[in-house]
This record gives sequence, C-alpha cells and structure tokens, in this order.
Amino acid sequence: MVTAQHPKRRVAFILIDGLGDVSLPRLGYKTPLQAANVPNLDAIASAGVNGLMDPVEVGLGCGSDTAHLSLLGYDPRVYYKGRGAFESMGAGLAMSPGDIAFKSNFATLDEETGIVTSRRADRHFDKEGPILCAALDGMKLPSFPEYEVRVRYATEHRCGVVVKGPRLSCNISGTDPLKDNRLLLQAEALDDTDEARHTAAVVNELSREISRVLVSHPLNAKRAAEGKNIANVVLLRGCGIRIEVPSFENKHGLWPCMVAPTKIIAGLGLSLDIDILEAPGATGDYQTLLTSKATVIAKALSAPLASSPNVFVPGEDEHKPGRPDGYDFGFLHIKAIDDAGHDKASILKVKALEAVDRAIGQLAKLLLQAESTGKFQYFLCVTGDHSTPVEYGDHSFEPVPFSMCRLRDFVGAVGGESIIMETSLDPFPLPVVKAGENLVETESAEKERSSKQLKAFSGDSVCELSEIAAARGCLGRFPGGQMMGIIKAFLELNA
Repeated sequence: MVTAQHPKRRVAFILIDGLGDVSLPRLGYKTPLQAANVPNLDAIASAGVNGLMDPVEVGLGCGSDTAHLSLLGYDPRVYYKGRGAFESMGAGLAMSPGDIAFKSNFATLDEETGIVTSRRADRHFDKEGPILCAALDGMKLPSFPEYEVRVRYATEHRCGVVVKGPRLSCNISGTDPLKDNRLLLQAEALDDTDEARHTAAVVNELSREISRVLVSHPLNAKRAAEGKNIANVVLLRGCGIRIEVPSFENKHGLWPCMVAPTKIIAGLGLSLDIDILEAPGATGDYQTLLTSKATVIAKALSAPLASSPNVFVPGEDEHKPGRPDGYDFGFLHIKAIDDAGHDKASILKVKALEAVDRAIGQLAKLLLQAESTGKFQYFLCVTGDHSTPVEYGDHSFEPVPFSMCRLRDFVGAVGGESIIMETSLDPFPLPVVKAGENLVETESAEKERSSKQLKAFSGDSVCELSEIAAARGCLGRFPGGQMMGIIKAFLELNA
C-alpha cells in the first residue's frame, strides 16, 4: 500500500531537441538560451544539480537517434542499426525481422541533370505528404515482384519507407546526397555479400519507380502550376532494421512513456518498448501544441488518479489504453527548437525556448496538484540531445546543459505554490516571428532575466539554465551514456 510516507517517485524528463548553441553577435554575444526569458528553466537549475553533457562523447556531432540511444543507456556503437527503422515505425509501419526501412525525404529532382535541387520539397507538407504516400504505398517493383513496399507519411517533408521480402541487407548506402544541388546517388553495397549487392539493386529500382509515380501525380502538376517545388523524388537514407535490445523497464526498473510526435523519436521509443502516448494537437513541428504534450505527460505520471492516455501501436488502426497504474518515467520530446536551429532563425529559437518554458510551468502546476495528494514525489529533469547552432544550421559537437531537481525544490525556487497555481493551463501557439524582427523585441525579456540577480536555491551553485552556467554545476562534464545512472542516483538520494 502506498502511503504519504512512501510516495511513488516519478520523473518528468523534458528533452529539448537541439537545445545547445553558440554565442551570437545578433543576440549580444549570448546563446539563444542565455538571451531567452525562461524563469521555469532557470528555477529547475537553481533548485537542483547541473552539468554539461556530451550526448555520446566529447567532440562528436551526433544525430538525434544515436544521441537518444546514448542518453537512454544504450550504447549506439553496439545497438545502432540505422535510423530508417525508427522513422518508419514511428510513422506507423510495423516491422518484422528481415525487413529494411529508410528515413526519407520528399525532394525536388532536376530530371535532365539528375541533380537534387532541393532536399525538402516543402517543409509545410502535412496536407500533401499523406496523399503522395498513399499513392506510393503498396507499389510493385517490375523486376522484383516478390517484394512488398510500404510507405507512410511522417512529419513535414519526411516519410517512412519499408521493404519486405527475402535476402535483404541493411548494409547499403542510400540515395540522398545530403546537400542541395548535388547528384542523386545510387545505392551501393557496403560489404562484399550477395545480399547487400542484391538489396542495392532492389533499392535503386525502388527509387526509380517512386519517381515515375510521383512525376505523373496530379498533385505535382498542381504544385508546378502554382510555382512551387514539385516532389518528384523520395530520398532514401539511413537504411536500417528493427533493433533487438533489452526493454527500458528491464534495464532501468522504471516504467516509461513518451510523447514524441517526431516520428524518428517515437520509433526509437517503440524499439525500447516505451509506450508512445497520443497528445492531440502535438505535431512535432512549429505548429505543435505544447500544452497538450504537458497535459498528457502529467496525466501519465499521476495515474491511477487520472486516466492514462491512449498508446500508439504501429501497424494497427486501434489504439490500446495506457498502463493503468501510470508511469515512472515520462519522456516529453520537443522538436521546434531544433527546427529553428536548422532554419538559422535566432529570434525564433529564443521565442520558442520561452514557449517551452511556459509549457514547463503548466506541467509543474499539474504535477504539483497530483503531489499534494501525498501519493507521488515528482522530479523534473531537462536537457538536450545535441546542439543545433543557428550559425551553422546543423548539429554540432558542443555539449548541452543538464539539470535535475525535486518538484518541491522547484516550487521554492519559483517563489512558492501560489506562484505556480496562478499558471494558466490554456493552450497557446508557438510564436510567429515577423520578417526583419531583431533584438529590439527581446531586449525587455533579456533585461528581466538579468535584473532578477538569480541565486541558487538548493543543490549546487548554478542559478540559471544555460550552456555557460551548467559548466559550474556539481556534475561537471559527463557523457550521455551516464545520464540514466545520474537520474537513478538522484532518485535514490532523495528517497
């Protein structure tokens, strides 16, 4: 029997994709995280323990998939088998042993030269992408009729592609040139086996057949007439198979759930037997509804007091209910910050971080209401999976800040329960940045943060969440593979 003296310890883990950055002249030689007004993120840092984390290892610029594997305690050098399976499973395609899958982009190809002029036909492709995926799903390959092809829309310009059939190998290269204005590549075997050479031939025919279908699709004729990029090729990369690993619960002793509309992260979670929860309005892009994500995670962590949300199951139209007793580890993934980095949008990254901070305030209020019953003890943890500096427009090797605290210490750092209980739970959209907007619009927020003269509330001496401040934390600098150990040790110390 759970009593007030022995509450269930549960972790709200907030992963801000692409969190880290470098200092920018446009932001007064601050990083976007330093320039943003983020009182709740600062309160987490002030209330707990901090450090700088290299998602995989020092000096390695990593992808979200390898970084997430590392953070969750699975060495990517051992377990990583390509990102294609993660994207495809997250998009809803079931995978069996022997299947191969690709993380794929709808892109624009100059048919005369064979050059990919744009790797993203259109980032805003959520209405047209599913239509084109439906046209491709179940297509046949003339030279290889024994293979089944499944295609499902993911997010933005991306889709998942799965090939089912005999003698398939994931040890092949893809067709994606990885940059605009480069030749479309041919898949090639990466080892000297008949299976790899055969698979490369299958994939090259698949690429040609996909383009044949797309070129004649009326949707592309409409886009061309409107002067838009046509989506006449699907770039196939990250060929992979479903990984076989110990479940997260068996490895860490914590029942996990995840809210991750970004399909590659959802697919990775499914590979670790993490329940993927449905959050209405959560899209994994700039249109996402952060309040919905926060609400779903709070419900999952407070069950059985609250009804547990539905769980996504790939390959099935039906959805199963969540774990009746609730979850011990609620993983909340937020993508828009990474998108702003890739889009080289510094002001948008600042404002998006401020929106995330607002959602964390909503999450804290919901968790505080549940903790007041005496049945739960909550912990807040926030970090990133890698840096995506707006100056570079891509992932980099800079470490990211890590912070963890008890909810009751967070309450003290904010200024008391009354402050948190005033937080509105009304949904809000992510910010829209006007053309030419600059630091003038963010100066007041920056001054507000600096004028508070932040002080550490408990834990170590750090009093704000930033790349620079985290370096002073008691955790020092550590690799991502140690993160789950740190989280579990913090829970034990505060039992």
